[in-house]
Amino acid sequence: MTQKNTDNGQNNGDFLNLAPRILELLKGVNQVELENFSMNIGDLDLFIPSCSYAAREGSGAPAACPPPARARPATLVPETYAPNLTEYPGRIREVTLGATKVGGGSRGKTVTIGGATTPAYADRLRLPPHSPVIALDVFDMPVSLPSALKAHVAGVLDNPAEWAKMNVEKYGADVVTIHLMSTDPLLRDTPVSAAVRTVEDILQAVDVPLIIGGCGDPKKDSLVFSEVAQMARGERLVLNSVTLDMAEAKLLEGVATAAKENDHILLAFTGLELNSAKELNRRLYEFIPPEQIIMDLTTVALGYGLEYSFTIHERARYAALMGDTELAHPVISAATNAWAAREAWMKMAGKYGPRELRGPIWETLNAVTLLLAGVDLFLMMHPAAVFTVRDIIGQLEKPAGSAVPPAIDWTGVPL
Repeated sequence: MTQKNTDNGQNNGDFLNLAPRILELLKGVNQVELENFSMNIGDLDLFIPSCSYAAREGSGAPAACPPPARARPATLVPETYAPNLTEYPGRIREVTLGATKVGGGSRGKTVTIGGATTPAYADRLRLPPHSPVIALDVFDMPVSLPSALKAHVAGVLDNPAEWAKMNVEKYGADVVTIHLMSTDPLLRDTPVSAAVRTVEDILQAVDVPLIIGGCGDPKKDSLVFSEVAQMARGERLVLNSVTLDMAEAKLLEGVATAAKENDHILLAFTGLELNSAKELNRRLYEFIPPEQIIMDLTTVALGYGLEYSFTIHERARYAALMGDTELAHPVISAATNAWAAREAWMKMAGKYGPRELRGPIWETLNAVTLLLAGVDLFLMMHPAAVFTVRDIIGQLEKPAGSAVPPAIDWTGVPL
């Protein structure tokens, strides 16, 4: 912009007055368009006033200035915790094993399983109404056992009654399981009468509830269970087990009727398939009350599908709690299936460590895994595994806020 000087003596100060005049003309104008405009700039300094500068100059803080920093807190804000107690519409049925003289049997005590209204140990304020139960195994004939197990039953392998007595008095078994393996037609094929005598001997030797395990042959098991049920009327034995194969062979009704008439419990066994478990239970409902049924959904050894067993058990428990009455039964787990894994008992040099420790650890991990899925009763064998699982249950069931007892010393447990 230029201005011609026509005032004879007027200096260039008029030029300096041009800027305020231009600003006066541009008042209220939001946009200025310049044509053929050019600007040569040397060093360009940008100055962005800070909030403190604006306040010092008396122009006030710009709108973009953040609010002044809050004082750093010196104490924590007090807060309370209210647990979210989820209510489930379903409930696991309760089943009592064994009967005392008052109940028509001869046991010194009974054990009750089931009754859960929440997932296993998910709520410290609502612990399971009945602690999980541990049963120790006995066989009616010498069987091949890993050396880590055989060392604890030396001297009683040929005497099931003494074996059962040792399990109760020395290892604290809540329940004893007698496996009538000798009745298997492919093994000794001992007569039904011999199996009945064996069960009778064990009933005399111990006063805890019994689980009667068959040989796996549907026809032979149905005969043995029916005869044992009549002999031990009122004792509330667990007949282990009835299957869909029995149903297909039209043997289920006879066993279920014998169990109902003589006040025993049926163990419904299926292989990792919930639809099969529901179907078998539906068939049993035709002959026996649901309160006389417990389930075995199959336990697979660590390293061979234990995670799938966990999933099946967890799905069954959640379905039951959500209202599926066909799955609302207590569940057992054969933790002894851990010994089917060769890694639990074979001599393996190197990183696997001594098998005297590996075996009980394998059995313990199987049991604890399914304990957290809601299993109510465990079939076990190794004393160290039994002691450890019982200790873990005790620590899980300590009421909220109470002192947790020290864990057992593994080195003090006989291996």
